[in-house]
Amino acid sequence: MHQVVVDSLEEYLAGDALPEQKRAIDSHLKTCEECRRELLVFEETSSLFTSLKATEAVEASPAFYAGILQRIDGVRDTQQKASLWSLFSFDPTFGRRVVFASLLTLAVLGGYLVSRESQFGATPPTPESVMALEQQHPDPVDRDRDMMLVTLANYQQ
Repeated sequence: MHQVVVDSLEEYLAGDALPEQKRAIDSHLKTCEECRRELLVFEETSSLFTSLKATEAVEASPAFYAGILQRIDGVRDTQQKASLWSLFSFDPTFGRRVVFASLLTLAVLGGYLVSRESQFGATPPTPESVMALEQQHPDPVDRDRDMMLVTLANYQQ
């Protein structure tokens, strides 16, 4: 459909279009066969919807309203009865989700640790390299122990 008709089609079909909009649409419809066909389809569809409208107002029974009120009161009661301890009563689906999240976290952390460990080399350090590192950086605690042993050995009574 052309833009002139599309912009104000709803008002035109409802009869609420402004006079200048109605004139513009009417003049466009006189020249455009495609828009006339589309407008007829819309009018037929609209008439089908109006034919589905009930002829008389349908009133719900008092039992229907009473049932709705009972359900609302039941929901209020369950909401008021919720306590702090209800947080610890897990339903099975929540428990499964917690277990799944824990296992997924464990798998991700394990994968990270394994990937970090493989960066340092696959072979363990040789004893010579360990001894070389100890000689380069002597532990001050070991030096103090040696001094204490010398002091105790030279102690006279």
